[in-house]
Amino acid sequence: MATYILAHDLGTSGNKATIFSVEGKMLGSSISPYSTHYFNEKWVEQNPNDWWNAVCDSTKKLIEDTGIDPTEIAVVSFSGQMMGCLVVDEQGNPLRPSIIWADQRATVQTKELEKQLTQQEFYHIVGHRNTPSYGIQKLMWLRDNEPNIYEKTYKVLNAKDYIVLKLTGQFFTDYSDGNGMGCFDLEKLEWSDRIIEASGIDKDKLPELKPSTYMAGGVTEQAATATGLVPGTKVVIGAGDGVTANIGAGSVSEGKTYCSLGTSAWVTTTSKKPIFDPDMRTVTWAHAIPGYYAPNGTMQYAGGSFSWMKETIATSEQIQAKESGKSVYDLINEQIEATEPGSNGVLFLPYLLGERAPRWDTASKGSYIGIKSDTTRGELQRSVLEGVTYNLGIIYDILSEHIEIDRLMIIGGGAKSEVWRQIIADVFQVPVEVPNYLDEAGSMGAAIIGGVGAGLYDNFEVIDRFIRIENFQENNPEMQEVYKKAKEKFDDFYVALHSVYEKHQVEGVK
Repeated sequence: MATYILAHDLGTSGNKATIFSVEGKMLGSSISPYSTHYFNEKWVEQNPNDWWNAVCDSTKKLIEDTGIDPTEIAVVSFSGQMMGCLVVDEQGNPLRPSIIWADQRATVQTKELEKQLTQQEFYHIVGHRNTPSYGIQKLMWLRDNEPNIYEKTYKVLNAKDYIVLKLTGQFFTDYSDGNGMGCFDLEKLEWSDRIIEASGIDKDKLPELKPSTYMAGGVTEQAATATGLVPGTKVVIGAGDGVTANIGAGSVSEGKTYCSLGTSAWVTTTSKKPIFDPDMRTVTWAHAIPGYYAPNGTMQYAGGSFSWMKETIATSEQIQAKESGKSVYDLINEQIEATEPGSNGVLFLPYLLGERAPRWDTASKGSYIGIKSDTTRGELQRSVLEGVTYNLGIIYDILSEHIEIDRLMIIGGGAKSEVWRQIIADVFQVPVEVPNYLDEAGSMGAAIIGGVGAGLYDNFEVIDRFIRIENFQENNPEMQEVYKKAKEKFDDFYVALHSVYEKHQVEGVK
């Protein structure tokens, strides 16, 4: 019996191939980078052949490095970047580079849709706002600006869907990437005729929707030669990376909630129904687990704000780190830990790149507020972590209004900071857990989806084989009132400054 699962995580900067034993042990990983092309201010594209080459290279290297016999790989499954637009012909050949999630060119098409569906109507169908980020708006742009390409288009795919096509010859997408197309009925789990009609897009160009655990087929002879896999190896389609991370972070049943702290950050839970926020501050994804949804809020620049602070405010810590051989992060965290919660009234608004959830605001900028003559370096540093956490706390509060949450899993690079974990526990007023793997949630989620789809596992609770809790921090009830007042001030100052930033953005002052 084959005893290994191969998971591919197709991110923005490269593909990570990871191999797991059926028992849940990670045996190795291999990363193959690829380029992203930024141009015309808002345009962002990638070459899909680079994805395929990365999958081939990382698979071969992983097999070589681990010494695993390819005949023992039971299934291949995927996690992948979402909200893209790759158009292919009937033979599966790309007709142009893929327009990826970060591309914002389809502003005219977004406005066209809004003439026929209000933001609220769109939100209550898709679970997301109507923005240029999603696939349907990008496909509309292709129709309007590259009509010859549009006419030749057989199907529009996302990154993982293209690799499934290359491996099996089959055109599919799963519900989560269908959701990211922006023309998906979240509650019916099917393409939305209303949005498709409003868009004017040919519905036949959309791929067939399947559950994430669907087995697309077996690896073809040609794909086996390219990858080093065995012909006939099972291929399960997997899910978008925002959803596979849910599974890899243990969010596999109602109320299981996690926070990912990277350059951006998000709070996501699992629920039996979509969460439709009246102010549309959060979104809801179709979960990879049948019968569940993944309500979520993603902020733009969380760990990014920490990095900015490290490079600008913490210059002396950088010098000290070079002289002492200590980690600059440890030195910063020591100073933050020695600073009183609330940062002596100093607030930091973490909107250095505008904001997605919960603000949906492109005008606002990062701001320090409440600096006094006796403000210390530690207060400036601690306020950055607190400001990011206040913003995430708004997302957490929205989710917790709808679903009971008794603890929070934290993953990503920021989870290494004990003082930041304590700030989160105290602002959210919930205990926090840290698993053994901080950066493998997408890969593990893809592996488990593959295992369930291939019949290796009965259900998704098998995540308990893969992760164990290595740190646990209780929230301090005495901090509840301190942070409640600070969060109110944080919100008040955001509201007061937003109109100022918006005014000057309109006037052309950047």
